Amino acid sequence: MSTNKLTVAVLGPGGVGGLIGALLARAGHRVICLAGERTVAVLRQDGLHVDSGQYGTFSTAVEADTELREPVDAVFVTVKQTALAEALDRVPAEVVGAAVVVPLLNGLDHLAALRERFPSARVVAGTIRVEATRTSPGRIAHTSPFADLELGASVKEFAELLQQAGLGVTVREDENAMLWDKLAFLAAFALLTTRHQADVGTVRSRHRPELLTVLDEIAAVARAADVPVAAEDLLSFFDRVPETMKSSMQRDAEAGRPLELDAIGGAVLRAGAAHGIATPATARLVAEIARAAEPGA
Repeated sequence: MSTNKLTVAVLGPGGVGGLIGALLARAGHRVICLAGERTVAVLRQDGLHVDSGQYGTFSTAVEADTELREPVDAVFVTVKQTALAEALDRVPAEVVGAAVVVPLLNGLDHLAALRERFPSARVVAGTIRVEATRTSPGRIAHTSPFADLELGASVKEFAELLQQAGLGVTVREDENAMLWDKLAFLAAFALLTTRHQADVGTVRSRHRPELLTVLDEIAAVARAADVPVAAEDLLSFFDRVPETMKSSMQRDAEAGRPLELDAIGGAVLRAGAAHGIATPATARLVAEIARAAEPGA
């Protein structure tokens, strides 16, 4: 991998992918956004436009295509879990080759699937803490005061280039712990904000007993999976995030889009069952959200 400028493909230039792609392009890297024909047409003409309290308001040119047609240094996989299978058709394994592949997907189950699909690539576990929304093709609203990546394994040079582009980056060796650290907060955040159709400030004030119960369950499952997660630490982070913050699952529910309910809530329930940890409050939330999302509900 070049230590100067990268060629990076972004599979799914939505809120997260669009923000990462725009920051990398602004820093001088070559960015190829992979998306549907309508989005590709917009990006080719107008590039990416970001409105951010942290990074400012800026536009930057990027390349765009419906399929990856040449080797790249890295591929960010930033589609929702619900769209992953279809989106992967845009990145043929023989073209990806030995590139670094960074999936920023929710849940636990995608790493094994991607490593099987891209046997020659270096699939690196990744998570991101950010609130970023695609308001229309190519236009990204970044509304959290952070955009913090965690990457598994030793990718020091790659991490440094991402940091230089403005992203917060931490490299961690224990990918299981990294994924659980993200999921433990995200599951409670996504399930409770979606179930109650409320921002995090409302959840932590009006629904605090339920929040405490769910955090206790999730922390117990994480500990059973050999990850030392404390409910008190999760609550402390909950209490620090901006009160108006909404989860992406909540936004998807409001817009009538498919929900990552199985990737997030289902992952906790499966892990709990595998380790013999009861999760009744979490299971109830998953069931209630699933019912509300049914056609005609």
